[in-house]
Amino acid sequence: MAKLKGILKIEGTLGDITFYKGKDGDYVAKTKSGVSKKRIEKDPAFARTRENGSEFGSVAHSGKLIRLGSSVLINKAKEPTLNNRLVQILTKVKNLDVISIRGSRQVAIGLATAEGKAFLKGYDFNSKSVLGAVLRCPYVLDTATGSVSLTDFMPVDMVQHPTNSTHVTLATGFMCLDLATGIYQMTYSDSVNLKLDIAISSPVMRPNDVPSGDGFKFYFFLIEFFQEVNGVQYALNNGIYNVLNLLEVAD
Repeated sequence: MAKLKGILKIEGTLGDITFYKGKDGDYVAKTKSGVSKKRIEKDPAFARTRENGSEFGSVAHSGKLIRLGSSVLINKAKEPTLNNRLVQILTKVKNLDVISIRGSRQVAIGLATAEGKAFLKGYDFNSKSVLGAVLRCPYVLDTATGSVSLTDFMPVDMVQHPTNSTHVTLATGFMCLDLATGIYQMTYSDSVNLKLDIAISSPVMRPNDVPSGDGFKFYFFLIEFFQEVNGVQYALNNGIYNVLNLLEVAD
């Protein structure tokens, strides 16, 4: 690697030499390196690379479908590591496919196993605010309807909430997703908005309908925090404190 001196500053590629501006502001020249795309696509020595690339693409596509189907909820509780963490888990799920040949293993086949579902169960879309740390009481999930119920729920004691929050909102989502076709349907419950005080209730968040179609069933639980000012509730810091958890995955 060489640094360019003088008034002429060059960026781009000339022959086998690439010119670019480095992080320190200096202009740098280096020779092109790496293996050509054509060789990777044809050379038998790169068979494993091609297989890994094919499977990674399949995993990434499955992750995209899950995010797309639940995007309305994700937009209320997400952070930058979400995609990478989900791909890591789905890679483990894909590895449970013991039917397909290497290079063609699929998330859908791995997810059909009990172990595959266990990998995704309890996944927190916001790693900075996880269900196990925020909700301090048991809940019951009805997998037939997608409803989540809490009994004798006292918000101020049973929710770990930001100090400047005044209200908490609970909601659920029920999605049916066919990973093979990409077809999905998501249904939502009405939101239950509660003041963070000592009042006790037993809220039930039931999706308005049961999603139709083939594929896997995904059950989501959303917890949002708000601050009330002059009768209006405002979301806190773009949802950084909110929870979105994938409670369960079923056939």
